[in-house]
Amino acid sequence: MKIRLYNARVLTMAEGEDIHMGEVHINDNRITYTGPAFNTEGLVFDREIDCEGNVLLPGFKNCHTHSGMTAFRSLADDLNLQDWLFKEIFPREAKMDGEDCYWFTKLAILEYLTTGVTAIQDMYLTPETISDACIEMGMRCEIVSGLNKFGPTLEVLEERYNSLNKKHPLIGFKMGIHAEYTCDKELLEKVSEIVHKYKSPFYVHVSETKTEHEECIERYNMTPLAFMDSLGLFDFGGVIYHGCYITEADMEIMKKRGIMVVSNPGSNGKLASGIAPITDYMNKGITVALGTDGASSNNALDMFREMYLVTVFGKIREHDPLAVPATEVLKMATVNGSKTMEHTDTDILAPGKLADIIMVDLNQPN
Repeated sequence: MKIRLYNARVLTMAEGEDIHMGEVHINDNRITYTGPAFNTEGLVFDREIDCEGNVLLPGFKNCHTHSGMTAFRSLADDLNLQDWLFKEIFPREAKMDGEDCYWFTKLAILEYLTTGVTAIQDMYLTPETISDACIEMGMRCEIVSGLNKFGPTLEVLEERYNSLNKKHPLIGFKMGIHAEYTCDKELLEKVSEIVHKYKSPFYVHVSETKTEHEECIERYNMTPLAFMDSLGLFDFGGVIYHGCYITEADMEIMKKRGIMVVSNPGSNGKLASGIAPITDYMNKGITVALGTDGASSNNALDMFREMYLVTVFGKIREHDPLAVPATEVLKMATVNGSKTMEHTDTDILAPGKLADIIMVDLNQPN
C-alpha cells in the first residue's frame, strides 16, 4: 500500500534537521520520501492523509518495561524496591501463567499506543506468550531475558535466543539477566559463556538502588557493573537499566565497552530509588534512552511523562535549569532508543527506514 502523509510538520530526528512543513510517503512498511510538499500529479497513492499541520516524528521506544505488570498497577505503593519486589511482586508473579502474561501484555500495548510508543524492550515471565501478544497487536518488541537463580534454565535461555530471534519480523530476543543480586557468581559465569558463544550484547538491571549497589561491593569488592564486566558479560557491549549509582570508574567501563543506559525516572521516583546522573552520561558521550519500567513500579506507561521527569529530575540534580535539554530528551525517546534495541532502521524518518511513525495532535487543549 502506498500512503501519502501531507500538510504536516515533519520532525525527522535526523542530525541537523529542524522541524519543517512537508510530507512523508510510504510504500508498504518503508518510507520512500520525506521533505517539502511538491506537485504529486502522476503519482498514485492508495491513501492520502491530510495531517492538518500536526507533527510527524519517529515512534517512541519504551526501552525498559515489564508489560505483564499491568496486573499489579498501584497494588504496592509507598514501599522501597526490596520490600516492593520481594514482599509484594514476587509472590503475586508466582501465581501468573503464560495466558495471564499474554492478556496483561495486550493491556499494556493499548497504553503504549496512546502515548506514541511503537517499540518496546520487554523483560517478563513468559517470552513466548508476550511475543504472541505483540505480534497480534502489531507492536515491535525486543524481549530481554530476565534469567535469575529462580529460573529459567540456561538451556531455556539459549533456546529462546535461537527461536525468538527467528519467530517474526516484529520480535527479537536479547541476552540478559534480572540483576546481580538475584544471581550467584557461578550462574553469571555460565551466562557469560553463552554471551561469548553468540558474541551478544548483554542487558541487565544495574545499580538501581543504593542498597543493591553497596551490597554488591560488600560481596565482591566491586560495583555491580564492574563485577559483571570482570566476568566478561559486557565484552560485546550491552545495556544497563536504571544506573542511578554509577561511579566515574563505571562510566569509564561503559565508554570502553560501548554500554548504553536506559533511565526510568517514573519508577525510580515512585520507589525513591534515586536520580540517575543523566548529565554525566551525556557529557561522557554515553547513550541514554528511556523506559517506563512496569506499571506496578510506575503506575503508568506514559512516555511523555518519562520525558518530562527525566529532564525535571536532571535539572533538580544539577541545580541547573539548562541541564538535560528538550532536544536531547526527544533524542533519548527516539534515536537513542533504537540504538539500545539494535534497530538501525527505526531511528529517524528518512527514505528506506521503517515507517514506524506517530502523529502528535496539536489541536488538543493541552
